[in-house]
Amino acid sequence: MKRIALAVMILLTISMMNENQAQSTKVKMKTTLGDITILLYDDTPKHRDNFVKLVNQKFYDGLLFHRVIANFMVQAGDPNSKNAKPGAQLGSGNPGYTIPAEFKANHYHKKGALCAARTENPEKASSGSQFYIVTGRVFPVASLDNMVATGRHAKFTDEQKKVYSTIGGYPPLDQAYTVYGEVTQGMNIVDKISNVEKDGADRPKVDVKIISMTIVK
Repeated sequence: MKRIALAVMILLTISMMNENQAQSTKVKMKTTLGDITILLYDDTPKHRDNFVKLVNQKFYDGLLFHRVIANFMVQAGDPNSKNAKPGAQLGSGNPGYTIPAEFKANHYHKKGALCAARTENPEKASSGSQFYIVTGRVFPVASLDNMVATGRHAKFTDEQKKVYSTIGGYPPLDQAYTVYGEVTQGMNIVDKISNVEKDGADRPKVDVKIISMTIVK
């Protein structure tokens, strides 16, 4: 009987795990350069729920990727970028609130990470709407070890070392900006956005627009 009860418990646990995975929130972002699918992490609920709210409100529809830097990241979410004129200074817009930081040791700035932008503030609270997706670059293991030795980064896990030294990312931002999701499809589109021609303020010379965002059912 004990063995049967244990087996039932294991099956229930697996079922619950599968159910939770199935319920994980995904967002499809249509841009003028192609589609991107993003998975939102469940262990950063404040950022997840806020992003879902804004998506459902169509807040992001029509906004621009107003700041793009090759081998670093692409940034969007400034409400002032909607219908912005060429040369307009962008990057300071927000919905009027911030979100408390949700730093997690298991979430880091790997290539494809979805992260919350923010202004300088002691609490490192996130912008209520602005986000960036990491494109980054590959960091050799020796470079990562040097970051730890010089106090510029906490210890890297074996997984983080492998990812940063093969796939890439941007480790200097770890535990300074909240990471709350990742690209699951369309990373080639993110790379394409990051490499467009831009002006002196890192704004694309030809607007790259978010056409729409929808929750993937």
